[in-house]
Amino acid sequence: MNENHRERPWYRQAAEVIPRHVYLKLVGTTTFISIFFVAYFYLLKDPAYPVTVMPRIWLDHLIGFQPLSLPFYLSLWFYVSLPPALLATRRELVDYAMSIGGTCLVGLIIFYFWPTAVPVAHIDWALYPDVDFLKNMDASGNACPSLHVATAVFSGIWLHYLLRRFGAPLWIVLCNWIWCAGIVYSTLALRQHVAVDVLAGLALGGAGCFPVVAEVAEQRRLLLNVSLRHVAGQPSRRTRML
Repeated sequence: MNENHRERPWYRQAAEVIPRHVYLKLVGTTTFISIFFVAYFYLLKDPAYPVTVMPRIWLDHLIGFQPLSLPFYLSLWFYVSLPPALLATRRELVDYAMSIGGTCLVGLIIFYFWPTAVPVAHIDWALYPDVDFLKNMDASGNACPSLHVATAVFSGIWLHYLLRRFGAPLWIVLCNWIWCAGIVYSTLALRQHVAVDVLAGLALGGAGCFPVVAEVAEQRRLLLNVSLRHVAGQPSRRTRML
């Protein structure tokens, strides 16, 4: 990365990469989400094995029902489209697609062999028509792991990596994690999942990001080695005076 690249504002760098491979990004994201939903709803409507109802734990009792969290829940579908939009090269897009595809495939395989559902919430959904519509669209099955949480965490980690690469300010990076946390919270607050589902989704989404985390660690290691060699190659002030 050259000096001119570093000096450009982060938002200009982001705006420059969005049009790159734009048709691949649009077609790829739309196709992926469509295929995912076909498989997801097939497993939801026709489970291959008996369905296990997930238990509630102490964390579920700490978070009350909150219908106002619905916008956070629905915003996932825009949130997950941001990382691929901010990728610059075809190679990065392929790597990203393989990673998110593998993450979702693991979740779908678990749903097939171990169908799960959330327990009955004992809430009159007719009092909350927006949430009731969501419940009718997305039934209580395919609970554990929560792919809503897994894909949110996966996207959050990738966005963190990309924002740092662009040199975005700390408040933008924090906003990314607040958004991600809001999506995770909404799955519990809307009674779409229980805490065990969420914890499993966190683990799945984090594991799916292992390649990008490993790449960042390797880049930092290389930069540290370069810095150490640079410092070691400079004579001390006392040596220069002599």
